[in-house]
Amino acid sequence: MQGTVDSQATAIAVDHAHEHPDFRVLGLLVFLISESLMFGGLFAAYLLLRGMHEQWPPEGTEVELLVPTINTIILISSSFVIHYGDVAIKKDDVRGMRKWYWITAAMGAVFLSGQVYEYLTLGYGLRTNVFANCFYVMTGFHGLHVFVGILLILGVIWRSRRPGHYNAHKHTGVAMAEIYWHFVDVIWIILFTLLYILTRF
Repeated sequence: MQGTVDSQATAIAVDHAHEHPDFRVLGLLVFLISESLMFGGLFAAYLLLRGMHEQWPPEGTEVELLVPTINTIILISSSFVIHYGDVAIKKDDVRGMRKWYWITAAMGAVFLSGQVYEYLTLGYGLRTNVFANCFYVMTGFHGLHVFVGILLILGVIWRSRRPGHYNAHKHTGVAMAEIYWHFVDVIWIILFTLLYILTRF
């Protein structure tokens, strides 16, 4: 009798799962699309303002490439690192996932430190001119996303302390953190191209 009840409960749980699929990843993707639109608006405004000025960036607001290039290498590399964490959890290697996610969080922190150093050494501020305004708003908004990404990664690490919370068959939180981090990296590649590379031409 007990076995029959357990079987029915299992069947109900399976049916319930089919009736109510997990929309968390879909929700994240919708959120990232909305964030892409916000960044797209910033990119469009930047390109429009650039087209309205003969000299871009205006005199006295040149950007250096050394620190941003190092930062770019670190951030892009972190995308590969976080992927190793996803691969690890799919093999039921929670400890390996934690290791790669810790490294990713550290790389993100180094990126933000490099950005702060750049802000302190640029020699111009948010209100210096229209280029400086665009530069600080766009990189600052992206930096905020990096900070949120680090919090998400640390949240995954914290929750992984519970035995069985993440495993080879249940790792949605791990995957969502990775997807978000890849988004942050892609946005930075576009920013780096617009604000640093194209200003040389």
